[in-house]
Amino acid sequence: MDPADFLAARFEEHRPHLKAVAYRMLGSLTEADDAIQEAWLRLARSEDREIGNLGGWLTTVVGRVCLDMLRARRRRGEEPLEARLPDPVVSREDHADGADPEQQALLADSVGLALLVVLESLSPAERLAFVLHDLFGLPFEQIAPIVDRTPATAKKLASRARQRVRGAAPPPDPDPAGQRRVVDAFLTAARGGDFDGLLSLLDPDVVLRADGGVLNGGLRVVRGAEAVAGQAETFRRMATATTTHPALVNGLAGLVNTVDGTLFSVMSFTVTDGRIAALDILSDPERLARLDLGPAAD
Repeated sequence: MDPADFLAARFEEHRPHLKAVAYRMLGSLTEADDAIQEAWLRLARSEDREIGNLGGWLTTVVGRVCLDMLRARRRRGEEPLEARLPDPVVSREDHADGADPEQQALLADSVGLALLVVLESLSPAERLAFVLHDLFGLPFEQIAPIVDRTPATAKKLASRARQRVRGAAPPPDPDPAGQRRVVDAFLTAARGGDFDGLLSLLDPDVVLRADGGVLNGGLRVVRGAEAVAGQAETFRRMATATTTHPALVNGLAGLVNTVDGTLFSVMSFTVTDGRIAALDILSDPERLARLDLGPAAD
């Protein structure tokens, strides 16, 4: 095999892992692809053709690229992703095991939208240390050079991030069937505009985030069970006007809603201790049009 083809083939072997790292770092599927493309260009330009641990080398490169991208967002004064929902990864529940390797890597460990929202509030260095260590198991000795810190300081960055995550992103229940029962009960209550039914399903500190895009008012946040249940009429109108399909959204029980076969919204539920702790709704037409749902809404 031609050396260039051999190098490209080796890179492709690591692409699913690299996409998972970049997505968790950036919360954007498009930017994750850009980071991976930059990593490939750096590998192709590298004069070291005998990289011993190519996976580790590429993970380090992708980490550096993502760190630079996060810092660039702040320097340019761009609207942070915490002001909009991260990109969802959607699949059918009965197709999860048959997903391609890249999608399986993205769905692994149920990194839900609620967690990604919290990660947006971290500093770039904190986010990198947390993602690479806590989610991918990289040692701090490998993380430290990426953030230009000592291993001890990198460990402190991850610790600070971990405390923020634990306080703001409740861990989802591990039972998929239990998650689905709660989501189905929510849908039943929503279709009936049942305030009390909705209230019984919501955690007292539930957070609703609804992102309709810039042309539709941007991101709206509602906090507290009574305030969220108070959206019962809105939920009823949405549920009766759309065709609803069960789906996995970032590995968690969710819903895909269509109107005449056109994607209308994606709903992600974080179910903790049998109640909905976070509900994230993406209905931005521009971003929905870019999503590759595959068979998710069949």
